[in-house]
Amino acid sequence: DGTRRVLVATTVIEVGVDVPNASLMVILGADRFGLAQLHQLRGRVGRGAAASTCVVVADPATEDGQGRLDAVVGTTDGFVIAEEDLRLRGPGEVVGERQSGLARLQFARLPGDEELLEQSREEAATRISDDPELDAPEHAGLAQLANRVDTPAETLEGG
Repeated sequence: DGTRRVLVATTVIEVGVDVPNASLMVILGADRFGLAQLHQLRGRVGRGAAASTCVVVADPATEDGQGRLDAVVGTTDGFVIAEEDLRLRGPGEVVGERQSGLARLQFARLPGDEELLEQSREEAATRISDDPELDAPEHAGLAQLANRVDTPAETLEGG
């Protein structure tokens, strides 16, 4: 009779759909989604003046699944959610094909080691300024490591 308007959708609505009157969302199997997806989905309701609710229905089989749900229920701050996602999934490769997990070269915890990263950046800038080709004998190990790390061009060709 048209008294209730319901939209049933897949995760295709996670971006680009704006239904200002949407006031209730139920996410089934929420433990199977990543934090970014859950955050984006939740953001589809409450865009208008009406109060809104997002219900996550889940049966998390893993500690990580429960952690994702706890994070999305505990905050609406996208930055906090991104940090938790990084902690749970790992940073992946800065230059490479893997979008999650531990990188082959692990040098710091992101977030958490910002001071160490700043010191490392300063040290690297000094060394590159003093010896751009890493030809000095004391830089032989760095030169060898630099030759083993994927370059962006190699990554693009391999992907």
